[in-house]
Amino acid sequence: MLERLFIRDFILVERLELEFEPGFGALTGETGAGKSILVDALGLLLGGRADASVVRAGCERADLSAEFTCPHEGAAADWLREQDFEAAEGVVIVRRVIDGGGRSRAYINGAPASVTQLRELGTQLVDIHGQHAHQALMRESAQRALFDQHAGVQQLVTRVGQLYRAWQQSEQRLASALRDGEAAARERERLQWQVEELQSLAFEPQAWLALQQEHGRLAHATQLLEGSAQAMAMMEEGDDALDARLAHLSALLGRLEAFDPTLAECRALVDSAAAQMDEAIRALRAYAGRLDADPQALARADERIAEVMACARKHRVDPEDLPVLLTDSLDRLAQIEAVSDPVALTIARDQARAACVDAARELSAARAPAARALSDAVSAAMSELAMAGGRFAVVLKPLDEPCASGLEEIEFQVAANPGQALAPLSRVASGGELSRIGLAIQVIASARSGTPTLVFDEVDVGIGGRVAEVVGRQLARLGEARQVLCVTHLPQVAARAHWQWSIAKRSNGGRTVSSVTPLDDKGRVDEIARMLGGEVITDTTRAHAKEMLGV
Repeated sequence: MLERLFIRDFILVERLELEFEPGFGALTGETGAGKSILVDALGLLLGGRADASVVRAGCERADLSAEFTCPHEGAAADWLREQDFEAAEGVVIVRRVIDGGGRSRAYINGAPASVTQLRELGTQLVDIHGQHAHQALMRESAQRALFDQHAGVQQLVTRVGQLYRAWQQSEQRLASALRDGEAAARERERLQWQVEELQSLAFEPQAWLALQQEHGRLAHATQLLEGSAQAMAMMEEGDDALDARLAHLSALLGRLEAFDPTLAECRALVDSAAAQMDEAIRALRAYAGRLDADPQALARADERIAEVMACARKHRVDPEDLPVLLTDSLDRLAQIEAVSDPVALTIARDQARAACVDAARELSAARAPAARALSDAVSAAMSELAMAGGRFAVVLKPLDEPCASGLEEIEFQVAANPGQALAPLSRVASGGELSRIGLAIQVIASARSGTPTLVFDEVDVGIGGRVAEVVGRQLARLGEARQVLCVTHLPQVAARAHWQWSIAKRSNGGRTVSSVTPLDDKGRVDEIARMLGGEVITDTTRAHAKEMLGV
């Protein structure tokens, strides 16, 4: 449940820190005092849309945070674990900061979060019923969403929607294949020819590198042979050869070493150079022995290089990119073959449709008893709400083909008076009737949901008298199992609350700010009396307020 709410520089609120109680709480005050500001702040914390207008005039940013208790087991706890926001000691802290430019930052348990994550978590913590919820019931989509939530079939609805989209995609692929068959055949033929050409080329990057090196040797074989012979001559032929000169140098240093032993190190280095010279002569002789001018091998290398280069130019790629081109061509060919076979695509389409129909039938089977139960419950509530003899029905209208929401349309129908035929809610309900029916639906649906905190923001608009007393009793009954917050102008509803806050506007330094005052028993009597009689509280209205509160 909601434990604490902190608001700073939000619309008319300068700074506010509230501690909530369990049960049914009423938020009351004069029109325009800012009662709905608390609901708006809670809505933003749970992923509502934010803009710069929520920042209090003259301030840099609005800062909102809320603390909830969260059991270690349940949908909210599971979601927090999946998203790595696990609550410490069963507490969830949600925060949102909106700056003067309309940008916002969100946090869950101190970690940065997205607005989508706030919204997903919010559905597990709080269910907000806005003051325009009755009007929303005029739309079929809102009726279906509310009913499916009450029936607890959202997962099935999501699954049907996914399968429906998959079926429609398979229909589109089949239609595309039938429409573009000739173009696809030409593309497939081109790719098959390209793949065959590249595969027959058998290009391998490592072999290509080795071929280029071999071609370089073969193309310069004469120069390599002549150069090798010249180098060996310089090293070992004639009195001026390098090996002979190194031998003379070693002998000279040997004679001098007799006079100065320190020259031994120089002589050793010369001897080492002579040994390396001998190694070089042997390696060069072996190289020259292997080297051979082979015109036929050179011709074969020239032919292979020309073949590879011609293929690369033809496809406008570098030779090294030919393997990538082959892989891409094979992938594209597989894609075309997968989407251009009418027989295979027809089978896939039929399978997708069958899967969608099966899921939709499962959804219909779950909806049917829930429709009967909600119809009976709302019809019974209508009698309490001064609509005795009226009837309410959730009508499941079958469709010839499944749609994204199942095998039926969902329509709320009502007969407001005895003997009157059922007709769509959007056509027959007056404003007052719509308010009462909508409130009954919301209270009944909320009783079935697992959300721990329920917020009703002026949902009792358009009712009064005995009906308001009934609504107050229903909300109080709901508050015995949940935390219920209700923004209301009706004393009959507020009097049934377990606790009550008064919200007022005041001037502070030339600026208007909202304040919240928790009411004790005396304060509640005065507030209920004000709601009954207006600005001037008389002994009569105070006595009436005490009677309503039972004090």
